[in-house]
Amino acid sequence: MDSRQNQGVAPGKDRGGLLGILFSTFFRIGLFTLGGGYAMIPIIEADVVDKRKWITREEFLDLIAIAQSCPGVFAINISIFVGYKLRRLPGAVCCALGTALPSFIIILLIAMFFHQFQDNPVVAAIFRGIRPAVVALIAVPTFNLARSARLTWATCWIPVACALFIWLLGVSPIYIIMAAALGGWAYGAIIKPTE
Repeated sequence: MDSRQNQGVAPGKDRGGLLGILFSTFFRIGLFTLGGGYAMIPIIEADVVDKRKWITREEFLDLIAIAQSCPGVFAINISIFVGYKLRRLPGAVCCALGTALPSFIIILLIAMFFHQFQDNPVVAAIFRGIRPAVVALIAVPTFNLARSARLTWATCWIPVACALFIWLLGVSPIYIIMAAALGGWAYGAIIKPTE
């Protein structure tokens, strides 16, 4: 099979065609996603993994872990990794711009006109209705990630303990990420070979 077909691109499309597809795909994702980066996870997964098959599900899970560990906006980090895998630097730039531009344009328009409708009761009611939906949009990918990560009864204590450390004890998430990275390295280098 042609590698371009495997990337969700028709054989007649050239590199520029794929760059346009990358930009339009992530622009659409950025335009129609409410709730921030975590709410984008199922939409990115449906487009990038299921529909276009640009990356595998295992690569997507690894990208989520990397994107969470890197500084910057979560969804843009994922889009940069996908774009870079397919078309190196031009692909990364197209995907990053496609993801960021919708939010930038919408926020700019809201900032220009917000003072005219901020006290409008209809607008306030709309925002009250959106809030619970955004919570659901963030909760669903969290549960899907837990299922995809193949958590078992032996490993389910890890996310619970991390959440409790952050919530109850006020431990910085940076320390949790560093401890998880160190624990993953130790498991892969020391414990797993002996199993």
